[in-house]
Amino acid sequence: MATSTSGSKSLAERLQPRVDACNEIAASDYAKYVPFVVEAQQVGLLQPWFAEELVNASEAGTLKRDANGAVIFNASLNTPDKRSDALRPALEQLRDKGIITGWRDEIFPVTMGYGVPPLLRIERAAASLLGVRAYGVHVNGFVTLANGEKELWVGKRAKNKQTFPSKLDHLVAGGLPDGMPPSVCVMKECAEEASVPPSLARNAKAVGVVSYAMNYHGCCKRDVLFCYDLELPEDFVPTPDDGEVESFKRYPISEVLEIMATTTDFKDNCCLVIIDFAVRHGYITPDEPGYVKLVQSLRVGNA
Repeated sequence: MATSTSGSKSLAERLQPRVDACNEIAASDYAKYVPFVVEAQQVGLLQPWFAEELVNASEAGTLKRDANGAVIFNASLNTPDKRSDALRPALEQLRDKGIITGWRDEIFPVTMGYGVPPLLRIERAAASLLGVRAYGVHVNGFVTLANGEKELWVGKRAKNKQTFPSKLDHLVAGGLPDGMPPSVCVMKECAEEASVPPSLARNAKAVGVVSYAMNYHGCCKRDVLFCYDLELPEDFVPTPDDGEVESFKRYPISEVLEIMATTTDFKDNCCLVIIDFAVRHGYITPDEPGYVKLVQSLRVGNA
């Protein structure tokens, strides 16, 4: 792993670039995107080229541009089911053209906020290109040693994974499908990704959220991640099960933080969740310069 000199910067200051990498898009940048509007509400932000592709791929009477250039649905498509059914063929066509990649056959809701009824439902792989808000769960799987120190289980993503191949990751994490409560998603991901049995997975504790708006291949990727802490027995060893994770390794928290401070080996959004863990467990404290900025920047996006 590559390293760099830290100079006189505090740990909080050295970790700030990892958070900044997830907060590249400011409100002032939204003007370069094409609004995706449903029922007079802006639910997404499209790159101009993708807005054209989407409108052109849609069947007559599905999408159009309004007087302000926003992409909107035809007024006759006035229910979530009608909009979802009408948009699906266009998304499938763009998949077949290679524009939408990583198709998962997993449905995400498009909403104006968590817990708000969806305005339509889309294939997960299209979420970033549509610039819609998406939700996920991330689990800090950790062990507390006899001396009180904590170690974090870190997964290494498979080399052939569609997104962020070979990057370091959490014990488990995953997108939140339509209609699935976060606690249920945690149980599902624990079983699928790390072979964590229900008897252990149900001990995962919800500890808050992080949020961000990042530039992902030009897309405005807006995510809200539900964070969980799962304390595991010292003798438990997670096992990859669904092929998405290559291996697991346990690291002292201090070593994880040093890896994040000196490399880009971790998947970007994992850094926010781990930094939040480190703050809550006292590994990063207010005594450090940069503490307030770091903590505030973990929740730049909105839910």
